[in-house]
Amino acid sequence: MPTTVARRSPWQLLLGLVLGAASSGALAQECRVAFDIGSSGVRAGTSARSGGGTATARVDIDYLGPLAAGLGLQASEAATAAALRELPRQGGFDTSCAPMAGGFSAWRQALRQAPDATVALMARLHVQTGVPVLVVPQVIEGGYGHLAAQLQLGARLSTSHVLDIGGGSLQVAGRHSGFGAELGQKSWHQTLCRALGRDTTEGPCALAPLSAPELASARALARDALATLRPEGGPPLGLTAVSRPVTRGVLPAVNTWAGRPPGTQPLASETLSSAIDALAPLPLAATIDRLAVAPQHAGYLLSDMLLVEGVMRAAGAPSLAVFETDLANVPGLLRDEQAYAWRLHYNCYLSRLAQLGPDAYFTSPASCNAPR
Repeated sequence: MPTTVARRSPWQLLLGLVLGAASSGALAQECRVAFDIGSSGVRAGTSARSGGGTATARVDIDYLGPLAAGLGLQASEAATAAALRELPRQGGFDTSCAPMAGGFSAWRQALRQAPDATVALMARLHVQTGVPVLVVPQVIEGGYGHLAAQLQLGARLSTSHVLDIGGGSLQVAGRHSGFGAELGQKSWHQTLCRALGRDTTEGPCALAPLSAPELASARALARDALATLRPEGGPPLGLTAVSRPVTRGVLPAVNTWAGRPPGTQPLASETLSSAIDALAPLPLAATIDRLAVAPQHAGYLLSDMLLVEGVMRAAGAPSLAVFETDLANVPGLLRDEQAYAWRLHYNCYLSRLAQLGPDAYFTSPASCNAPR
């Protein structure tokens, strides 16, 4: 069976298939339901409701925990199938709409760890629920994020790129370019724990305090991991951070440390680095006491600060705008003509996924044989 790969870059393909769909009337021509299967749960939205695909139903499912334990996504199979069946009814969607699900960082990780088992799981989910699941490439996920930010922030989005930090990955997404890495809040913290020899047998390690050599090692790790974020010699990127690790963790912590009023922004790179230098040597309890940081953010605070610092340095960004908005991949997936084209050739997609990994998305559904 011939496999045709798009000659344009992934980002060019995204612009043509996703961002251009909003003006093509694609959403008006077909009633659709989309599922965003993230690292910590499933969200669902539909083109048949006002708001053009805002996620209106969700359920929490931990995908990263079983992956870290070596159990794969099979441990979440029953919960995922239930979500794909029940969320449209819970959201009051038209259940006759065409469904499509996107699996993101956890699914890309599972595909690397156990490709055959992951593809078999996707085939079973399709049989059980009628919903095809695509493993969405990182660059396409970044484009979904930028589109969602545009839809939600409007004129408040004044920078060229959006920084979105999830549980398993981060995206630095612009209209014409993007970068993604499997460095989300939880996965980056785990990476640091292992690199610095911390005990991870009981879950997330206690990263603080860090010695001066450990801090230098952590910064070097971030620098190397983010080295390709901006083309060499390219201009600095303007950044707007939209996710809770920044809005409810890093920004308020740095503002408190610097004696600035709550909510003050933008966040300056130099101020962030100075705060890291001051807080890294402290035990976690001392940081919590000094900054009055919420317990749910405290354990990840230092690693979050190091990750944001690394992104800003790699982007050449002297400051970071901050606006909290709950980005979902649903609006982008609903507008993605390439993704929905795979509904008619899903067996073909699964076959190519086993061979090509997430890049199967970029091949041509039309080059498959009979629709299935």
